[in-house]
Amino acid sequence: MSLPPPAVRIFLEVLVIVAAIWDIRTRRIPNWLTLSGVVLAVALNTFLFEINGLWFSLKGLGLAFGVYFVLYLLRAMGAGDVKLMAAVGAAAGWENWLGILVLTSVAGAVAGLLLVAFKGRLRKTLGNLGIIITSLGRGRAPYKETPELDVSSDRALRLPHGALIAIGTLGFLAAALRWAPR
Repeated sequence: MSLPPPAVRIFLEVLVIVAAIWDIRTRRIPNWLTLSGVVLAVALNTFLFEINGLWFSLKGLGLAFGVYFVLYLLRAMGAGDVKLMAAVGAAAGWENWLGILVLTSVAGAVAGLLLVAFKGRLRKTLGNLGIIITSLGRGRAPYKETPELDVSSDRALRLPHGALIAIGTLGFLAAALRWAPR
């Protein structure tokens, strides 16, 4: 964990807060936000750290995009979420992005459990978890077994993942302010 420079922290805070609000209100994260986020993140790190900043951004962008693109192919994530995480990775770098991913995953797990409990779908969700594990073990996309496992399905339980990315990113930045070496 490293503490990003103040300009990068402010950029990340603004990016994820705007994305979270947009995602909560419309259930979409717009391309103008995510794509400009990627370009600005790479430009900012390049401006601050020259060629090292460029490589720093590109590694974060590549890892974040790669991990989330696999989730998109499995229809477990929307395209806006992929592009938002790519922008976050480009700003934070790959090592910090891994911390953001962990916190985003924890936030998603907690929110998912609350949603399942609130909707009374614990048994169905546990059955779907078995389908996911079995399908992936056979090298098959889970949504092909059960259409409600497709994030775009009307039957799927969905969360605004942009808000979860914001929680993970803001939580990481708060932790880095507190515990990262300076």
